[in-house]
Amino acid sequence: MTWTPSDWRNLPAKHIPSDYPDAAALSAVEARLKGYPPLVFAGEARRLKQRLGDVAAGKAFLLQGGDCAESFKEFHPDNIRDTFRVILQMAVVLTFAAAKPVVKVGRIAGQFAKPRSEPTETIDGVTLPSYRGDNINGMDFTPESRNPDPERLIQAYSQSAATLNLLRAFSNGGYASLANVHRWMLGFVDRSSQGERYEKLADQISKSLDFMQAVGLNAETVPQMAQVDFYTSHEALLLGYEEALTRVDSTSGEWYDTSAHMLWIGHRTRQVDHAHVNFCKGIRNPIGIKCGPGMETDELLRLIDTLNPHDEPGRITLISRFGSEGVAKGLPPLARALKKSGRTVVWSCDPMHGNTLKTESGFKTRPVDRILSEVRQFIDVLSAEGCYPGGVHFEMTGQDVTECIGGAQAISEGDLSSRYHTHCDPRLNGEQALELAFLIAEKLQAMNVAEATASRMAG
Repeated sequence: MTWTPSDWRNLPAKHIPSDYPDAAALSAVEARLKGYPPLVFAGEARRLKQRLGDVAAGKAFLLQGGDCAESFKEFHPDNIRDTFRVILQMAVVLTFAAAKPVVKVGRIAGQFAKPRSEPTETIDGVTLPSYRGDNINGMDFTPESRNPDPERLIQAYSQSAATLNLLRAFSNGGYASLANVHRWMLGFVDRSSQGERYEKLADQISKSLDFMQAVGLNAETVPQMAQVDFYTSHEALLLGYEEALTRVDSTSGEWYDTSAHMLWIGHRTRQVDHAHVNFCKGIRNPIGIKCGPGMETDELLRLIDTLNPHDEPGRITLISRFGSEGVAKGLPPLARALKKSGRTVVWSCDPMHGNTLKTESGFKTRPVDRILSEVRQFIDVLSAEGCYPGGVHFEMTGQDVTECIGGAQAISEGDLSSRYHTHCDPRLNGEQALELAFLIAEKLQAMNVAEATASRMAG
């Protein structure tokens, strides 16, 4: 293939800011980034693709979650730790209850930029560029803050590198050991009904670990018990940054984007003949495609043919995001077409983006009941179409925020103002994320029972 990482510059590119005051300064920053070390390695991305191949085959489950948009202001090791811990909690619930290994991927260490519905924002008669994420501009409604600043790309790279360093330490340094399962409990989850359910499950796991310890199986004899594989992902939106971190792998001779293990193409930038698809077709990382309202079966098949012409398992993850009221209409035709075509994909569900609403007080929020409803429908629809519902993609934080209404905590519209910290869209807090994990586990358990029953009857 004659593809190069800069080919996208010759094509239409939506949601990439073109209003940098100094284009030469932007080019200089991108040139500096080209000389920086990779954030992840090609071998890690290949390993993730293999694991996602297991998900596509129905042998594992994909758990992908993290911040809507990372920020410079909230960059703190405790926030990274708590997000990592909630994902571990959810993974334990899913692994133990559903009897499937869980592939853990964070929306972290690079998820800064966000596409916006409008390029500008007007307040009290003043119009300024919209906030696009901390690696582009600032939230403060001033001309100085809202002007795109290329130096923010350097800060985003540095924060991503520091985040990855901490995640690797947590993953391999003993913190992720199953022996610490009780220590992963966050205080506010401790007091909740979901926390009680988790505690019961943790007790069962601890008893199993005690038995394994008694027969000589522990973290010293089985290192896998003390560490986990944890991968990073973000939307491939700001292509100048992605191009700067795209390198030729010395082992395979292929191009890899070393900004993250996995990249995805957003709902607004999935045009098959535009820049974002062109860029992603040339890198060998696993690629996600957001599939939402308006996507036709022909468009989806063209995208898959462009991005994965050789039908490599684990290469493509389809991330459904129709909203709870749109799943029944939008998802079945796509699932039917993919099943008929025989293409190998991972089916994942983003139950967040299609369920956003604005309250009378002006807060953007997402009702937990709608989020859970979309996941239920996603699993039911795909199961009915003979496809494996293999993952979930959600926005969450380990902080005790009040951004999504409902759930076991019964957060109301009046509660939103108390701890509403997001820089962009509302996120599930730890307890709400755990509630989602239990729902998925119960649905997967029911699927396992149905499959086992069918197998016995066939035998």
